[in-house]
Amino acid sequence: MDSGDIMLRVMDRERMVRISAARTTALVEEARVRQGTSPTASAALGRALTAAVMMGLDLKDDESITLRINGGGPLETVLAVAESDGTVRGYVGNPGVDLPEIYRGKLNVGGAVGTEGFLEVIRDMRLRSPFIGRVPLQSGEIAEDLAYYFTLSEQIPSLVSLGVLIAPGGKVEGAGGLFVQAMPGAGDELLRVLEERVLEAGPISSLVKWDLVRLVETIMGDIPFDILDKREVYFRCRCSPDKVSSIVTALSDEDIQVALASQGCLEIYCNFCGEVYTFGEDETRQLREGAGQR
Repeated sequence: MDSGDIMLRVMDRERMVRISAARTTALVEEARVRQGTSPTASAALGRALTAAVMMGLDLKDDESITLRINGGGPLETVLAVAESDGTVRGYVGNPGVDLPEIYRGKLNVGGAVGTEGFLEVIRDMRLRSPFIGRVPLQSGEIAEDLAYYFTLSEQIPSLVSLGVLIAPGGKVEGAGGLFVQAMPGAGDELLRVLEERVLEAGPISSLVKWDLVRLVETIMGDIPFDILDKREVYFRCRCSPDKVSSIVTALSDEDIQVALASQGCLEIYCNFCGEVYTFGEDETRQLREGAGQR
């Protein structure tokens, strides 16, 4: 039995279909705690974090992938960034937004995200320019929008399931995702059978409490498969005092003076992890003077 946040990728032995499954409960809960997100915002952010970290399994060293979703809804931008090492970070523009449930237990993520906008996938492969794929949002529920992206932009027919289960009080009780993707030559009947099994299995946010191999076995049934990869995944921010110090040196004198006059110090907040970096007047001056000498 595997425990903690983990990601699994398998393929049938005829190489017709690939299934990726992930349990992301702990990392989504860490994001919720750090950013103080409402239940609706937690669900939206958790789905995006899960999708990004699953897509990150295909990355090579030092590459990253970013999901950026903005449908014009009250959540504003939903952003998730995954690295090749199995780490992910992200945020929502308005973490306090919390809409009434569609029905008991069904959070209104689509209404919070909106549909008057786009889902963007940005692949940074350390080339001169990143690759950017962009599709109009279909529902704002994120899973359906991502399936549309895979089919339209990458020509990979896909079933995408993303879920976040929120307990009373707001804690993330379960989170995870499932991708079922057709390889070239895959027949429609195989995909239909797998889709039926996924739907019969139930909500992914509850299924991820299972051992992920058992989950894949349930979906694949009598279809033999091989495990291609299995790894742990984590929430991890890339901010640091050195990186934030470089931001201080890039600010205008006017912005710094306004902050010092109103607060007595300069505060820089990290959207990803919620960390607040504080710089006093003397420290700020020393950083600025040091930057000017370089």
